[in-house]
Amino acid sequence: MTETTRPLGATVNGRWTRFAVRSQTAERIDLCLFHADGETELRRLPMGREEGDVFAMTLPDAPVGTRYGLRAHGVYDPDRGLWFDPAKLLVDPYALELDRPFRHDARLTQFGAETADLVPKALVTKVPKARVAPPRFSTDGLIYEVAVRPFTMLHPDVPDEQRGTVAALAHPSVIAHLKRIGVSAVELMPITAWIDERHLPPLGLTNGWGYNPVAFMALDPRLVPGGLTELRDTVATLHREGIGVILDLVFNHSGESDRQGATVSMRGLDNAVYYRHAEGQPGQLVNDTGCGNTIACDHPTVRSLILDTLRHFVSAAGIDGFRFDLGSILGRDAGGFRRDATLFSEMLADPLLKDCVLIAEPWDIGPGGYQLGHFPPPFLEWNDRARDDIRRLWRGDGWMIGSLAGALAGSSDIFAQHGGTQSRSVTFIAAHDGFTLRDLVSHSHKHNAANGEDNRDGHNENHSWNNGAEGASDDSGIVSARTRDVKALLATLFATRGAIMITAGDEFGRTQQGNNNAYCQDNPITWLDWASADEALIAQCAALGELRHRFDVFEGDSFFTGRGDVAWVRLDGKPMEVADWEGEGTDGLVMLLSTRDATTRKACRLAVVFNRAHAAEALTLPGKGWQSLLPDAGTLEEVSARSVGWYVAPGRS
Repeated sequence: MTETTRPLGATVNGRWTRFAVRSQTAERIDLCLFHADGETELRRLPMGREEGDVFAMTLPDAPVGTRYGLRAHGVYDPDRGLWFDPAKLLVDPYALELDRPFRHDARLTQFGAETADLVPKALVTKVPKARVAPPRFSTDGLIYEVAVRPFTMLHPDVPDEQRGTVAALAHPSVIAHLKRIGVSAVELMPITAWIDERHLPPLGLTNGWGYNPVAFMALDPRLVPGGLTELRDTVATLHREGIGVILDLVFNHSGESDRQGATVSMRGLDNAVYYRHAEGQPGQLVNDTGCGNTIACDHPTVRSLILDTLRHFVSAAGIDGFRFDLGSILGRDAGGFRRDATLFSEMLADPLLKDCVLIAEPWDIGPGGYQLGHFPPPFLEWNDRARDDIRRLWRGDGWMIGSLAGALAGSSDIFAQHGGTQSRSVTFIAAHDGFTLRDLVSHSHKHNAANGEDNRDGHNENHSWNNGAEGASDDSGIVSARTRDVKALLATLFATRGAIMITAGDEFGRTQQGNNNAYCQDNPITWLDWASADEALIAQCAALGELRHRFDVFEGDSFFTGRGDVAWVRLDGKPMEVADWEGEGTDGLVMLLSTRDATTRKACRLAVVFNRAHAAEALTLPGKGWQSLLPDAGTLEEVSARSVGWYVAPGRS
């Protein structure tokens, strides 16, 4: 429930528009109305104070399309957590549309400097409700992570005016590609309005990913120039094709950054409420995010804003679910992370949200921030432990077969910690943050010089490897070896229990030239090069998607138990013994699954065969009647080097 019975933001009712904003600490808030040019301030009106710390005003002459902003008056004393400066034009936290993108400027950080010419103006918007349908993503589906702008900037079929926008996702060529590889839901990296980090403009760089938000509800005009209508229409088109839409939202920090950062919205309205501060030190911002500030997700005002944001995207655009960046922040209070946090309970009890797909990135950098396996069900969680185990196995680290089997079976060691009986894993091998799948097998170390931080940024331990001489990608043998490793990684991923995720372009070999922190590269480093897509890799991914849909053993999310559903054998067909799990005598494993084949509608056996060795290995599968489903991975007599074979036979094992 929100704190007031009347909505915040700009609400149109007939010929009247009500403007309302909450602040516990402001002395006065002015509503500023602007000319259609977005530059000329027409009127500045003091808003009346209502109960619940709400400042409000109702006007008869502020129709849809009216541009407005806010100015807050009060004490300016950052040491006391007070940042009031009426020279700063502020964006309404409940703004639904903005007339322009944010741009960073030093004046945004300077007390007394006028910023009306810099700050976007909110637009009065009347939002029609979209038809709310059940989520279109099941917990065993394939999530396709998309950075909207890089995804289609170089797509040859998308019209120039649509490239880099949400609307491009509805293009027939894009949809055909998504359906070909079996995508269940696209997960859109942030599309709400963000501002560049202040160190980027002097370097000639811009934030291309959007993980630095200012306005949680307002869509960024660079990505969604058609506003809510564009998002709603794109979602509807994807839904008609059986594809769900998940939004990646950032509620852990804002682009206002640390004490030297900008004042553009929440800081200027009620810094003491919206952000976490050190105990007894209201001027010291807590930095559990590494981004300079931390949103106070336990405060009722902030909880209301978050819940209202989620409801808005479900009701106004038909969104199916949400992924929460640095999600542990959402469960934090002064005592640390709580899996029974009020915000979680409110999300799960809300009639509009309770059936949505909810995905947590289950960590932050604060004390006790790593919370994999500890979110309340039905939250799904990014499973970085499975990611690292699978990477290390294929790199050749030690004996990792037990860890591989655990990941394939749904990571019960992680998700059964609180009595859970179902996997809540989102298993992935590469994501936006880190190496691409191709770069993972091509670089032993990151190459982030283009980011302007002397290669200090980005993860140092990526569990990556250089399959061939670094920088010699024109050698056909090296390219072939790297492609083989990517195919093996994809085949491993598609054999895991629960939800799986790939990042757009990894299915055709995209590269960022070894840059593992390319958030600031809004250029060909991150733009997907569709013209150079590896058709063989796409075909491999499509084949794996078909196999995952063909066999019902991959439906649902209950853990494999070993009681009739799965058996583990060696490459010679003999059952795995304790010594096999603990020793280092082989680089192979066979997962035998009891399932049904959708093509025959009969019970069958499915064998997934892993060989991480650099040579082909002899293979003996138990029983008869086996057929190879991925011929490139081997025959019935041997499994190819560095490969994962899939085989099917009639009957149950």
